[in-house]
Amino acid sequence: MVRAEADVQTDEVSLFDARTKRWTGAGEQIVAVVIPSYRVRAHILPLLARIGPEVAQIFVVDDACPEESGTHVLAGCRDSRVVVLVHEQNHGVGGAVITGYQHAVAAEADVIVKLDGDGQMDPALIPQFVAPILQGRADYVKGNRFYNIEDVQAMPMVRLIGNAILSFMTKLSSGYWNIFDPTNGYTAVSAPIVSYLPLHKIKRRYFFESDLLFRLGTLQAFVLDLPMTAIYADEESGLKIRRVFLDFLGGNIGNFCKRVFYSYFLRGFSVASIELLIGMSFLLFGVVFGEQGWAVSIATGRPATTGTVMLAALPVILGVQLLLSFLAFDIGTIPSRAVTPLLPPRRTAQALLARVRSETRCGVDVAA
Repeated sequence: MVRAEADVQTDEVSLFDARTKRWTGAGEQIVAVVIPSYRVRAHILPLLARIGPEVAQIFVVDDACPEESGTHVLAGCRDSRVVVLVHEQNHGVGGAVITGYQHAVAAEADVIVKLDGDGQMDPALIPQFVAPILQGRADYVKGNRFYNIEDVQAMPMVRLIGNAILSFMTKLSSGYWNIFDPTNGYTAVSAPIVSYLPLHKIKRRYFFESDLLFRLGTLQAFVLDLPMTAIYADEESGLKIRRVFLDFLGGNIGNFCKRVFYSYFLRGFSVASIELLIGMSFLLFGVVFGEQGWAVSIATGRPATTGTVMLAALPVILGVQLLLSFLAFDIGTIPSRAVTPLLPPRRTAQALLARVRSETRCGVDVAA
């Protein structure tokens, strides 16, 4: 289970009035929850019962679950907010979340919260995740289990090292150098931002959260980390670092190359673009020339001349300096304001909703 490390300071606009069941001062804001459901039959109903009145819509996505968790929800839940979507085939956690996103946007939700179906995410935190988005201060809010030093010290070493490696790779590929814990699945996102995302291009499996951050970066969306504490029970994480490392490495390298091309050459050209080009050229020349000189020196038994050494070392030094300058520029361009208020509304194409086999509200057949 995860819970907030400390209360997040919020304005009156973010407060939910349980008596009137409305967000105070925020108008008729609709908060939806998406829950991917796969092998969580024992946990899904208790989780649904813990979701408070601040949520108007709940989409449970049965991702071709072998335990038929969707049927289990329909049989045991009477909450009219709950809609069960059933996939014909398994699409992975990312595919299930994307299906939920599409239906939440089509249902005119304003903010979409994603919870895992295993009950390890406390629904009581939903107002804290939603508040910055309703206030117009963020486009995407994600949990960060690494904020409190005491919590970090209590983490299993394998999770600590694995998350540190994945976090650095995601920083590099997404451009969000100020965030951490990218695989944390407790998130909230502005529905207008979702409508602008190329959902059909986002990865469907464990790389989903990292790829989503890359896509948010292309929209210059503002991402906010919410400090939280993780409590590990006997559950076994489905994310095995050794199994997914190569997929994450390849995905992040590909996203980094695309991000650099989009940001510094396709949509803009600046001094940083020149620093990158010259820096890489100098570094490559110095390394290749130095290797050739070293090979000749080994073959002939004669030490390289001072001029040869300098001709190899100087471009390497200059190249590294230029690349560090580019990196400093890149870190300084992290989005600092929400773009949701600037985006015109956009509707989800109905054709995108055809991926589900059935859509059923608890007790009421919506579509077959």
